[in-house]
Amino acid sequence: MATSARGRRTSGNGPVAPKQRVAVVIPAKDESRRIAPTVRAARAIPNVDLVLVVDDGSEDATQHVAREAGAVVVRHSHNRGKASAMETGAAVVAMRDTADRPARLLLFIDGDLGESAVNAAPLVPPVLEGRADVSIAVLPPQPGAGGRGIVVGLARRSIQAMTGWTPTQPLSGMRCLTREAFEAATPLARGWGVETGMTIDLLTKGFVAVEVPCDLRHRPSGTDFRGQMHRAAQYRDVLMAVNARRMRGVARGAGRALKVRKKS
Repeated sequence: MATSARGRRTSGNGPVAPKQRVAVVIPAKDESRRIAPTVRAARAIPNVDLVLVVDDGSEDATQHVAREAGAVVVRHSHNRGKASAMETGAAVVAMRDTADRPARLLLFIDGDLGESAVNAAPLVPPVLEGRADVSIAVLPPQPGAGGRGIVVGLARRSIQAMTGWTPTQPLSGMRCLTREAFEAATPLARGWGVETGMTIDLLTKGFVAVEVPCDLRHRPSGTDFRGQMHRAAQYRDVLMAVNARRMRGVARGAGRALKVRKKS
């Protein structure tokens, strides 16, 4: 037996029986055109026995198309944002877990991956085998992407400064993690800061993260006005998530200093 990233006992060939299952959680809004192939591809990932789509207030037929493709669907009556959809998805998976089996690993993917979603499979083994608590997908260059790396740079520098780890793609939303790691990262940062906040929270709490190349294809933001507004919102949310965690660090430091003074 060996000890995993957070102390889970594993055998030399992988996790101890009973076999651990994986739940794919797909936050989605207005993805009726691409959600069906995404769901079908996700169901083909080894160890996956549950694909859950959280319809975050869609105005199209996302929930119906996803259900017809074989997903379990839960719906927010109005748009609450990605972090809320992730938390809802994790809560529903927990309700479907059973006491006689390990909690399912959580594999979060985007709803617009289409048939490439099956290529998220390499994210599972590092967590399943106990080598990491969270694995993060590194995507190839996406045709049509119009960003200049400003938001990515902010997230990367912030994570490095606060944890010592320098990620390649800090904004990647395709992630596999243990239930323990997910709960340690909650409450999640709001808006587009969810990934940056999650990474900082987990690493500062001693969890292990790895990046894994995955041949995933999604709809990138272009260079038009809509794309620019999207990146502006990303920058705002990432900065808010980072600043909130910096303030927590300052508060913890002040609390420790106060305790020392009282003891002396």
